[in-house]
Amino acid sequence: MAVSSVISRHTEESSFLWLLRSYAVHQPHYSLKDLAKLDLRVEAHLDGLRIAGDAGWEACRAELAWEAEGEFFAAGSVAFESGNADRIGVVTDALLAAPQAVRGLASSLGWLGLPRAQPYIDRLLASNEPVLRLAGLSAAAILRRHPGPALKDAITSDDPALRARGLQAVGELGFGALAGAVSDQLADADPSCRFAAAWSGALLNVGAAVPALRAIAQAPGPNAEAAAAMAVRRMPLPEANAWRTTLARQPDNVRAAIAAAGALGDPAAIDWLLSLMNDEKFSRPAGEAFTMIAGADLAYLDLEMDAPEGGDAGPTEDAADENVSLDPDDHLPWPHQGLVTQWWRANHSRFAPGLRFLTGQPTDIAGLTAVLREGRQRQRAAAAMERMMQRPEGGLFEVRARGDWQRSLLGR
Repeated sequence: MAVSSVISRHTEESSFLWLLRSYAVHQPHYSLKDLAKLDLRVEAHLDGLRIAGDAGWEACRAELAWEAEGEFFAAGSVAFESGNADRIGVVTDALLAAPQAVRGLASSLGWLGLPRAQPYIDRLLASNEPVLRLAGLSAAAILRRHPGPALKDAITSDDPALRARGLQAVGELGFGALAGAVSDQLADADPSCRFAAAWSGALLNVGAAVPALRAIAQAPGPNAEAAAAMAVRRMPLPEANAWRTTLARQPDNVRAAIAAAGALGDPAAIDWLLSLMNDEKFSRPAGEAFTMIAGADLAYLDLEMDAPEGGDAGPTEDAADENVSLDPDDHLPWPHQGLVTQWWRANHSRFAPGLRFLTGQPTDIAGLTAVLREGRQRQRAAAAMERMMQRPEGGLFEVRARGDWQRSLLGR
């Protein structure tokens, strides 16, 4: 009974910690060091399942009944690492009944690494089932391994999820040979595909990508902020600032304008961002954009204040509360406008007008690499995109990869 309890804990914790990790890689308060520590915890529980042998596998197999991403990560990790065809068959068959868990299975292959994952990726890419091809394509993109002809097949697939992931992978891999095919998808009827095409097109410097991104940003939706941020990275500074100002005048597009300001990195936006810090609706994203430009850590420098009453926009513990959506600004500090303004007045002379900055660093290769090493996850994602635009060879640095691998690549 004691042994069974330990195995059960390893199974549950590896699933839960992977789920925590899948959120952490996009969070504003996680650094590479924090991610590496979390990865050690994931690996410790996977190691417990390895040591448990058949009993560890059976525990993971039973958890697949939940049809959730974390459980597929744990089971996939054990199955693929074992090389046991029967176990792998169980996991892939289960995915056909639970396609919503595809991220977990793909991540298990990403965790395994090349070259061990390569034969399994190839088999998935050769499948007739779109969700299995999606898993293989996602794993190949995570590991920055070109999936061959399967990539072109994906971006012309009738399956929107597979098509969108293929379009995204073209940009991640920096595969300019498919830039024309990406351009053809800028008017895709599916919003996710259209955004993926525009996002990758911007990375590949496809001229028509910027107008497509601007159109997405100006029509409020789930990709508006990301589209605005990517668009300004490929626009001349005066044009980008003029467009950002236009967005800011439109009530539904203020958040997109804030995202654009942070991505552009021009200190000219600072006064406007400071003015938003007394607006409860926009205070926290404005603070994040300020930090993106100036590099001031609001919490570390005591430039924050307590949340205003009712300022938490996320779900509460009240069972009658129908708001169950996550707060998009969770883990962002509430900036104290007066203190932040004082800090800016004391430090603004370090920021030359007409230049772009990311967390106080110039947006040259050295500065961007420094952000990749020391920044928070959202800052690191921005640095990766900026660096690829300047040095496209090698594709987009994967800031969601295992922390130990990232640190090795960055020389840390």
